[in-house]
Amino acid sequence: MLDLELLRTLVCVVDEGSFTRAASRVHRTQSTVSQQVRKLEQAVGKTLLLRDRTGSNVSATEDGELMLAYARRLLAIADEAQQVLSAPRSARVLRLGVPEDFDVARLTVLLAKFSARHPDLRLETVSGMSAGLRERLAAGALDLALVKREPGDGPCLAAWPEALVWVGEPRIVREAASVPLVLFPQGCIYRKRMIYALESAGRAWHAAYHSHSLAGVQAAVAAGLGVSLLPAYARLPGQAVLGRKEGFEAAPATELAIVGEHRGLSMAHRDLIGALEQAIGGSCAV
Repeated sequence: MLDLELLRTLVCVVDEGSFTRAASRVHRTQSTVSQQVRKLEQAVGKTLLLRDRTGSNVSATEDGELMLAYARRLLAIADEAQQVLSAPRSARVLRLGVPEDFDVARLTVLLAKFSARHPDLRLETVSGMSAGLRERLAAGALDLALVKREPGDGPCLAAWPEALVWVGEPRIVREAASVPLVLFPQGCIYRKRMIYALESAGRAWHAAYHSHSLAGVQAAVAAGLGVSLLPAYARLPGQAVLGRKEGFEAAPATELAIVGEHRGLSMAHRDLIGALEQAIGGSCAV
């Protein structure tokens, strides 16, 4: 069985690139740190680190890189288990789902304030594609979910229209035989809208770049890899909006909605919905 303390020492040495600096960080002698790494190497029967004579420059071997990946995962799991088990057993849990492709910069600040107002409540936030979040909500794995959907697609606790715009470099569209698209994964409503719009117009297209995150799509468009359909608020400063001149018709708005069970909403649920409304309400209007 691998010793977590030895794994922690290995990670520290590699991160610091030096036995000397690692020893200072963990408040131990350099010889102690070196002995712990050797003990781990003996346990697995592999040389994990390449050392110089002074111990001031250290790098991982190929086996060391493999062990390092497992070490980080094991340590993360161990830390998570300790955190969960040390939490008060009486703490209530409120589980919130947010879209993978949503800009959460302002949202995270408001969620932090919400948690500060409810110290007896543990807020668990997970991200994913809207279709997956709705499935988890239906299965009882989430209490509330913020999803992107077609307008009016079922009951909700609050909803806002999302104005969509085509963004990209006009030159790319003019010079390309087919439209290069920067796409979210299958199931994303923006992806569906893009492909449907182009195919309805009889325009050829191809997938130029895929990303699960809004930041990834924004970066790919900014780099000139292709064009995409995004909420108006997600367009980066200075980024061109493509219109009829470039052969793109205005896209109908989508909807951002908070969904969950209407019955039995606690004050904490209502406060969280209020925080979400504050984060989203002013940014998504058409």
